[in-house]
Order: sequence, then structure tokens, then C-alpha cells
Amino acid sequence: MRIVIKVGSNVLTRKDGHLDITRMSAIIDQIAWLKQQGHEVILVSSGAVACGRRELKVQHDLDTVEQRQLFSALGQVKLIGLYYDLFREHNMHVGQILTMKENFQPGEQFDNQRACMRVMLENDVIPIVNENDTVSVTELMFTDNDELSGLIAQMMNADMLILLSNIDGIFTGHPDVPDSQLIPRVAPGRDLSEYIQTEKSAFGRGGMHSKYTTATRVQQSGIKVVIANGERENILIDLITSPSTTPHTAFITEKEQ
Repeated sequence: MRIVIKVGSNVLTRKDGHLDITRMSAIIDQIAWLKQQGHEVILVSSGAVACGRRELKVQHDLDTVEQRQLFSALGQVKLIGLYYDLFREHNMHVGQILTMKENFQPGEQFDNQRACMRVMLENDVIPIVNENDTVSVTELMFTDNDELSGLIAQMMNADMLILLSNIDGIFTGHPDVPDSQLIPRVAPGRDLSEYIQTEKSAFGRGGMHSKYTTATRVQQSGIKVVIANGERENILIDLITSPSTTPHTAFITEKEQ
């Protein structure tokens, strides 16, 4: 399979905002396993802004755009460097792709971006994708990396999109409420909007509403979408080998019904 994996900031960072290197390493170990099984993997990774914020203490006030530009520029260097070192332990090659929303409009930029990712996959290089936050501001921004990962999955005709969050999936109520039930399967056309919380994540721009919107749109393209807990041990392996016993929410396609 060709699998797009999106890892959110809440999965990659600890409660104090620092990168969780142990979890990063565990996710990469699982991606290495997926590659050994013959799957192609594209990784969409958040975390640059959160990473950069911990690198520099700014002594003067910055507006929101300036903070985003500065911290993403600092953090992306550290983030991709960590990915390079961790993947190298598995003798695996990675390449960085920084993109913008305009690159997904039909035309030369779309074709060039797709061709670049294709040649990377053909040569056994894992694309690591993130938004180019240094130039993507206001109307040029993706809603978040959930939207970006969905566009990547559609552009590359992926078989599966996995959105890793810090909860198991979509529940019938707030996940912390004992009576809330995990919704394991979502058939095409099923409306879950009444169950979706609008609150955003602690370190990222998204939330479950964003994941639900992305999943619904990508499902309509015939791509299976899974929302799962990236903090669970071996979650990626379990989703492939034991999906029926692994907590997650799967947006299935017409052909899977």
C-alpha cells in the first residue's frame, strides 16, 4: 500500500512543549517496519513551530505572523535534522518537502510537486512534508496539516491516510466522559458532526473537527482514512496487522462496505 501518515504536534511534543524524542523514535521504528513489509510511506509532520519556540528566547514583542515565521524557520531545521538522524539508524533515506496551498492548484507547480514525490518514492526515499510556514501566512495557509495530508493523499493516489492524534478517534461524547463510545467505522455519507468537538489542540492549529472534515473529503476519493492515537505503542503496526482489535476510527470507502 501507499500510506500517508500525518503526525500532529500533540503527538510529537511533551506537555512542556519540548519534542518527545522517544515517541519520535518509536514512530520511525514503526515506519521502518512498514517499509520492510513493502509499503510506501509519505510522512506529513507538524512540530516545527513548537520546536522552534523552545530554541530561542525573544527579548521583544513579535506579532503572530512574525512568531510563526521565526519559530518555524528555527524549528524546521532541528525537526528535519532529528528525522534524518533517526531514519539513518535504519539505513533509510528521507527528503524534505516544504509546500504551500497554491501548489495544489492544477498547473505546473502541482505537476512538479507530484513528480518530485513520485521520483522520491521510486528511489526508496521517504518524503517528509510540512507547510512552508515562513511564507504561508493568512489566506495562503492550509487550515492545518490535517488538510495538507489529505491533499497529499489525493494527489499521490494513496491507499490509506492515517491521522495520528492524542486520542483514539471520534467518540459519541467527550473522550474523558465514561459513557462516551468510540465510533470504530464510518461509512460513506454518514454524518458525525453532532459528535465533533470544536476545541483546538494544545500545540497545533487543528482539532477533531479538522480531522473529520479532512477524513470525509478524502474518503469520497476512495481512500481509506484512519484516525488513531499516536501515543499508543506500536499503533501503526497494529493498524496493519490487527485492525479489528486496535482502537481507532476508520472512514471506509464504498468498496469496503
